[in-house]
Amino acid sequence: MDLEAIESIKRLKHRYFRSLDLKLWEDFGDCLAEDVRARYGTMAMDEPLHFDARDAVVEWMKGNLSNGTITMHVAQHPEIDVDGGTAKASWAFEDTVIVPDFKVVIRGAGYYQDEYRRDPDGQWRIAATGYERIYEAITSLDDTPSFKLIANRWDPELAH
Repeated sequence: MDLEAIESIKRLKHRYFRSLDLKLWEDFGDCLAEDVRARYGTMAMDEPLHFDARDAVVEWMKGNLSNGTITMHVAQHPEIDVDGGTAKASWAFEDTVIVPDFKVVIRGAGYYQDEYRRDPDGQWRIAATGYERIYEAITSLDDTPSFKLIANRWDPELAH
């Protein structure tokens, strides 16, 4: 068992989510292989999202999550199998998305299935990623009059 590779892949997946949630787009992009195959499915977007290049994934995320949208992703229970310079993994995940402009909160959970490879620069990157939802729920904040954001990194009036 290649424990060093497994630990590197764990750190990579956590960096993927951290850089996504903090909107660190250059770091986020560096988690992905240039020819990454990304298959994201969300009922909130009405149709699955399919990308076959790093730049396309980063541009979509940047364009859709930089407008004050708040995200938080938590990955857990990794099952990682390494085979030389490639690996496959399953990750349980939970996510919360708050979109103040549309007054909605989306919560969900599921399982990611990822493929990884060690690129020529020696770094592990995500070569393919996608997930199957266990559930996804949307709540209108109009239906929750007591909901109030008291801290929001993306709102200068509420950032701490």
